[in-house]
Amino acid sequence: EVDFWIIPVIQGFVQIEELVVNYSESSDDDKSSPETPPQESTCVDDIHPTFLVALISRRSRHRAGMRYKRRGVDKNGNVANYVETEQLIHVHNHTLSFIQTRGSVPVFWSQVGYRYNPRPRLDKSENETMSCFRAHFEEQLKNYKKQVIINLVDQTGREKIIGDAYLKQVLLYNNANLTYVSFDFHEHW
Repeated sequence: EVDFWIIPVIQGFVQIEELVVNYSESSDDDKSSPETPPQESTCVDDIHPTFLVALISRRSRHRAGMRYKRRGVDKNGNVANYVETEQLIHVHNHTLSFIQTRGSVPVFWSQVGYRYNPRPRLDKSENETMSCFRAHFEEQLKNYKKQVIINLVDQTGREKIIGDAYLKQVLLYNNANLTYVSFDFHEHW
């Protein structure tokens, strides 16, 4: 009976825009050429389709915090600074959705100190991490069915220890619904 008094609130971002795609398959010269055959009249929406695009980002209330203060996973499988971003596109009475999640690497790790980019360290063993890693991805798979994990940590520098621990946990978890991709954007910078 108190639902009337509860106001749902999200920490995140919402933007909705209407876009018109103005494209043509032929040049303006072709359209005005006397040899161009007359075209059948088409709906304005077919010539310049209108798209409704929405972007919604929702930040989890679990393990939210400052970037260098809150890292890794907790005992319940919640990762630090977890954000779910959904992109919705509505066109011709069809709605498409793409969801992307991001968060801290789901192992027990931290960075101590306030200087720029402090060296990361592992805080618990591989065995102590396993159940929390599993809890994190069981929740992910329950919500999204399949996941493509893109590991963006530096694979050769100071973050290597975190990337290696992440890959080891994925291999131990061994779930066919997870696809692991390592992309070292530092290498392509």
